[in-house]
Amino acid sequence: MMAWSFTQDSPVYLQIAKRIITSVLSGEYEAGQQIPSVRQLALEAAVNPNTVQHAFSELENEGIIISKGTMGRYVTEDLEVIEKCRKKQAKMLVSGFLKQANLMALSKQDIISILEEEMK
Repeated sequence: MMAWSFTQDSPVYLQIAKRIITSVLSGEYEAGQQIPSVRQLALEAAVNPNTVQHAFSELENEGIIISKGTMGRYVTEDLEVIEKCRKKQAKMLVSGFLKQANLMALSKQDIISILEEEMK
């Protein structure tokens, strides 16, 4: 896992949650795999354990991770939940891109051309 750094544009707990989601979607954490503990991630990220706990709560609410009591937390084995999360993340990415493209007055054809060129 790469070094932790945080930006000022969103709360740290959401940045931690997003990073864990990215780790799940990229396959770094596989379905059913145990994820690091609150304490371990807090030490790694140099944040308060309560911040990591808040991130975990968000991920549990979304169904991305599940708690198995004293055994720890695990990535869900429900592949539909993971795919739904993938689509949600992709939509947010595209939405942000399109907002920026609109600010630059790019036409739909401009965007399509750029995408086709970049995907070669």
